[in-house]
Amino acid sequence: MFGFAILLGFNLLGILLQHAGVPLPGNVIGLVLFVGCLFAGVVKLRWVEPAADVLLRNMLLFFAPVIVGALAFVPQMRAEWPAVVLGICVSTVVSILAAGFVARLMIRAEDAR
Repeated sequence: MFGFAILLGFNLLGILLQHAGVPLPGNVIGLVLFVGCLFAGVVKLRWVEPAADVLLRNMLLFFAPVIVGALAFVPQMRAEWPAVVLGICVSTVVSILAAGFVARLMIRAEDAR
């Protein structure tokens, strides 16, 4: 439960900062703060790892409401299918390129050590 409390605390902090005027989604703010605290050693990985494992094992359950909600927009997606297909294709290519770029940077950094 301690790990869940830490994760929820960072999520809540991100939401509070969003309401305070930071122009990013609260979940993103909380995640950035959490990762920063992990790298700084403020939060230990062993504290949150069991909770994160449970969340990752059950990740599909978190996407089910989004998928069901997207079904409400099927008529609009049919009307705008070229934009939908183009958006999916472009975002997929950009994601693959970004992942490759980051992987290349990480390999170079590892080789430099």
